Amino acid sequence: MKSLLKNLSIALVGLSCVFASAQDYPIKPVKILVGYVAGGSPDFVARALAQKLSDILGQPFVVENRPGGGGLTATSQLVKLPADGYTLMLGDTSQLGIAPHIFKSMPYDTFKDLTPISGLTYEPLLLVANAKTGIKTLQDLVKEAKANPGKINYGSAGVGSIHHISMEAFKADAGLDFTHIPYKGSGQSVPAVLAGDVPILLTAFTASAPHIRAGTLNLLAVTGGKRWSRFPDTPSLAEMVKDYDFQAETGVLGPAGIPPAIVNKLQAAVKQATESPDFLAKFKETGFSIIYSNANEYGEIIKKNVRKYERAVKLANIKSE
Repeated sequence: MKSLLKNLSIALVGLSCVFASAQDYPIKPVKILVGYVAGGSPDFVARALAQKLSDILGQPFVVENRPGGGGLTATSQLVKLPADGYTLMLGDTSQLGIAPHIFKSMPYDTFKDLTPISGLTYEPLLLVANAKTGIKTLQDLVKEAKANPGKINYGSAGVGSIHHISMEAFKADAGLDFTHIPYKGSGQSVPAVLAGDVPILLTAFTASAPHIRAGTLNLLAVTGGKRWSRFPDTPSLAEMVKDYDFQAETGVLGPAGIPPAIVNKLQAAVKQATESPDFLAKFKETGFSIIYSNANEYGEIIKKNVRKYERAVKLANIKSE
């Protein structure tokens, strides 16, 4: 009996310490890992969020870039760290939805090794054509593709990129045949379409917007499940292919096992940030849409993406590395 009471008292003390630490959280700086180099889109989102969370929670939130392996380096480091809420990560679609189907030996399990905290941003991709091709609309492209199966090349940011996989899913479900020409990132693919090396390209808003405004690229469609408010007259590919919805997404995660009270505190702070006018103003001229989702909702989004990209990767015929 004495032993039972002793064990019970120890358990209660431990539980009270967890509650106390969650209530006081954070009591020291918090790191946000980014799996890509500084200056890229995920880095921009992470730094904007870090600044706002610092204001809301009263401790510095510091971004640390851990590039490598398409985001795998940062994620594999994160899952080995204590689940105390003091190291988080700004994750994206490539790390969470695509990587599990491309790499044979994953250094983490997306479902078992991570704690979803909040979904944050969505960014539809843009299907564009060199203006000199005369392809002005999606209907023009479809007509050309049907008349010349396999003879129209499209560019992407590389094999296994979201641009590549999203386009392969579209062409399979639309019954069209394009030939993929991979480049090493948007820094190569956008100049290639501008030079006429490829007639069409699936790319990000930030990389293509200046050229769309200049009239050197024609915007044909967006890849979200519905039309994008930024270009309301431009069709979504979902208008041609039922249930088509491929977007670059980001969210906040931590190692598996973060106490629910800390998760609740963090997701409430992220929600508050996404409702802040000064935070939203930073994204006004970007391609990001701020759409908050809580921990449970974000977890379901990740599961849905893993299933969706499993099929898309197979359609892209990518061999596991």
